[in-house]
Amino acid sequence: QVQLVESGGGLVQAGGSLRLSCAASGRSFTNYVMAWFRQAPGKEREFVAAIRWSNDNIRYSPSVEGRFTISRDNAKNTVYLQMNSLKHEDTGVYYCAADARPLWLGVRTSGYDYWGQGTQVTVSS
Repeated sequence: QVQLVESGGGLVQAGGSLRLSCAASGRSFTNYVMAWFRQAPGKEREFVAAIRWSNDNIRYSPSVEGRFTISRDNAKNTVYLQMNSLKHEDTGVYYCAADARPLWLGVRTSGYDYWGQGTQVTVSS
């Protein structure tokens, strides 16, 4: 059974940084694509970043490119999202997701099979 557990959220001032972690367990993720999505109050869940576990192919949303960095640690089976230069509009619940049969680095929620419970990120302006 695949389990994704996010951590690292919190309250930060605009311009600050946070690092989110997603601990993955339950099977080998070698062929998976792992991604981060976020959802602000009253808005749809949106794509943030994705990484293919096997070859480090990476994709970012234009809204975060240059500020956020996605990475993974094989030994710890963990995916990270380093968030720098945070803005108020980055506020939301951040979710980790896994695509078990990826054809590409998808940006739609429907393309992902497993989800974590989410971690709240609040950026004060």
